[in-house]
Amino acid sequence: MTLEFNQIHRTDHLPGRIATEIAREINDGKLKAGDKLPTEHVLSKTFGVSRSVIREAIAQLRNEGAVETRQGVGAFVSDPRHRVSIRIERSKLNDPDSFRDLFQLRLPLEIEAAGLAAVNRTPEQLSRLEAVLNTMRNAPEWEKEGIAADLDFHRTLAESTQNDYFSMFLGFIAERISYAINIAFSRAVFGEILETTIAEHVAIYDAIAASNAAAARAAMRAHLLGAARRVNLELEVYE
Repeated sequence: MTLEFNQIHRTDHLPGRIATEIAREINDGKLKAGDKLPTEHVLSKTFGVSRSVIREAIAQLRNEGAVETRQGVGAFVSDPRHRVSIRIERSKLNDPDSFRDLFQLRLPLEIEAAGLAAVNRTPEQLSRLEAVLNTMRNAPEWEKEGIAADLDFHRTLAESTQNDYFSMFLGFIAERISYAINIAFSRAVFGEILETTIAEHVAIYDAIAASNAAAARAAMRAHLLGAARRVNLELEVYE
């Protein structure tokens, strides 16, 4: 079987466009329920993007119910009769109230996820967090690699809880919030903001590496509240 993906332009939101291309192959019947998707390596070569971008695209498809992933095996097209998905259009997040409400939901979920990740992460997941963090530090163009790496960090952290529901919900929520925040920053000079953001991720990583759940929760809380302040978002937060 030959899959016919359209060319992806660099000006597009790459993970979203790639997810759209794969979804088109599914909807056209070229990829059927139960079929295994090509590997991250093959897809990254096919589309000419990094594997972190491919991971984000696959995560988007998973959150939309189009595919299911099996750890260590790969991603498979899900049966349309059993698909369950959560949908929030990106345009909806242009509404400040909707954006604030979604961010408010993310706060307790990801703080708890950080604590669970510190206790439950595997050595492989810790190595992946470190690799993604290094990609964030060294991304020459934040819009192309930095955003995807930022999301990959949070996605890997959610997976490190060993709770599939955290992966499902946080993958969906973080993708929409982080994309909106980073796109807003990409239109301005934000070197200092990037330094602060990366430093916050380092603190989260260090706590998870030390298996310190309390420190991981505190670091994640500081990161999320800092991110909210940077976009002038007022949240109801209680100690």
